[in-house]
Formats: sequence, structure tokens, C-alpha cells
Amino acid sequence: MRYFLEVAYEGTNFHGWQAQKNTLKTVQSILEEGLSKILRTQTAIVGSGRTDTGVHCKKQFAHFDTENSTDIEDLQYRMNSFLPAQIAISNIFPVVETAHARFDAFLRTYQYHVITQKNPFLINQAHFHRKKLDNTSFEKMNQAAEFLLKHTNFESFSKIKTQVNHFECTINKAIWTKEEGNNNASMGEYWKFTISANRFLRGMVRAVVGSLFLVGEGKIEIHDFEKIILDKNRKSAGFSVPSNGLFLVEVEYPKEIFL
Repeated sequence: MRYFLEVAYEGTNFHGWQAQKNTLKTVQSILEEGLSKILRTQTAIVGSGRTDTGVHCKKQFAHFDTENSTDIEDLQYRMNSFLPAQIAISNIFPVVETAHARFDAFLRTYQYHVITQKNPFLINQAHFHRKKLDNTSFEKMNQAAEFLLKHTNFESFSKIKTQVNHFECTINKAIWTKEEGNNNASMGEYWKFTISANRFLRGMVRAVVGSLFLVGEGKIEIHDFEKIILDKNRKSAGFSVPSNGLFLVEVEYPKEIFL
């Protein structure tokens, strides 16, 4: 029987999602350890995608197979008892035998959180951008982000040493918003960049945000952001922003895979 896990985690203390051959602590390796102990057989999981060191996740999915008779509610309870406080199983549910957490996902959504003033209480959940950003910056970055919807090749925002067959991604949303209730004078403003696509390249979201910051800071013009995309060269893009502000917030699947 195949099951999906719905997982949330605070990624500060983990070396990303992907299990590694060394002893580094990753989310996948901890989940596999828990499942293997509880199900009393070595159990591997396949995630919907990888997140890098320090990246957070509000909703990630992974599938696993088991021949054991499984009480889903009991398994979820025992898994959450085993897992560290920074990882939680939100749901476990059966799917069709051919369902695949990675290949069946047709839409993924990330958010990048930014604060405009230093805030010690958000040090692990939002990036404090030290260079000045104001309302004009906000508007310019949103105008530049619209170019992401007009193109599909994003080689300029991909890590250089990565093994992929192509750099094509279809982006259907890319927008900056201001979080209400976090813009008091003492704490500055709280901004979110939300981006949705069928797939993402390694390091893509952080490179996109870093390049949009160049627009917001006035270092490049709005139309120069499109030139970065067309260059298909990572050296043309901006710096990669820190991982602490990045969240995977949604992964969507066709309804046909659910039982």
C-alpha cells in the first residue's frame, strides 16, 4: 500500500531535506528512521522535492510503501512522538499505487519573507535586508517580477553545478505583498515574495529574489531584470539571498491520485 505523508518543518537546524551518505542531519533521514522503527522494517520515502540547508516548509509531501496493516491515526501519533519539535506530520493518507510525490506534483509554491528592520524574534524566519527598501522599491520589484511570467528558461537563476536536463519552468505567479499587522514603526515592514511554478531549479527562488533586490535598490532598471533572464547566465543575475527567509508553502497534485 502506498501512503503520502504531509510534513511541516522548521529548517534552521537541518542540512536540507535530502538524505545524505554522511552523518549530517536531514529531514528525510529523520523521517525514514522513525518510519523504519515504527513499522519494524526498513522504509524509504520519496519527497516532492529537495529543500536546501536552513529552508523551511509549511507543506511538503513524501510517499512510502508498506505491506504492514497500518492504523493511520496511530502511525501519525507515534511519528510525531518520535520526531523532534522542529518536524511535524500534518497528515497521512492512502493514494493509488502509482502515485509519486515528486513526479505527480504539478504546482509548487514558495514564499520568501523579508523584514525591513532588524527583529531578533524573526532571525530564523525572515531575511533582514540591510540595504534600504521603500514603497518605491516594492513597486519596482513587482513590475520586474512580471517578466517571470513571460519566459520559461531560467538558467540565469540556477546553480551552476547541477545536473538537470533542461532549465524550463512555467511560472504562473510571482508577486510581492506586504503582511498586514507587521508594519508598526518599531519593527518595520514585513514583505513576502510568493512564486508558483510547475518546477523549480536548484537555488532558483533565492537567486530570483536576490536579482529583484538589485531592482529595488536602484542598481539596475526594471527592464534590466528581463535582460538577466534572456542572458541565460548565472553570472548576470544577482546574489543568492540567505535560506532563512525561504518557505515551501504548497505542493499540488491531481485529484485522481487520492483514494
